[in-house]
Amino acid sequence: MSIAKIGIVTVSDRASAGIYEDISGQAIIDTLNDYLTSAWEPVYQVIPDEQDVIERTLIDLADNHNCSLIVTTGGTGPAKRDVTPEATEAVCDRMMPGFGELMRAESLKFVPTAILSRQTAGLRGDSLIVNLPGKPKSIRECLDAVFPAIPYCIDLMNGPYLICNEEVIKPFRPKNK
Repeated sequence: MSIAKIGIVTVSDRASAGIYEDISGQAIIDTLNDYLTSAWEPVYQVIPDEQDVIERTLIDLADNHNCSLIVTTGGTGPAKRDVTPEATEAVCDRMMPGFGELMRAESLKFVPTAILSRQTAGLRGDSLIVNLPGKPKSIRECLDAVFPAIPYCIDLMNGPYLICNEEVIKPFRPKNK
């Protein structure tokens, strides 16, 4: 069984300048460690809120590091420097709008400002790219909502078979008929 490579990208000028500990990227790693029992390798990056840098990073993780899943955190709000969704759309072959729709619907259960979020997801080659918010609590809430579909999506793209701890998260895979 091949080891899944998962790109984890924190988009933040403060984090890239080393001004604070990257708790958002660590929250993604911790959540994936809770979810996955199959072997996986994080390919971790902290980058500034600059669209060209985000695009280059996503392309590199998808095309050169062969990450089957790339998860970003940060840069999804309405501020002028929040350009992660634009960078994601620029590098993807096809968009997967259901991910953003479900994450916003889930977040609305907790905060009315979820409507300000612009998370999205898309496919680049054999990679699924998913944008998450920047707060660790919101990261977990959003991943809890969308992750059940992610292993099957990666299956459909002929990626590595992700095995989950079903006591924590139950992936959906259609039963063979």
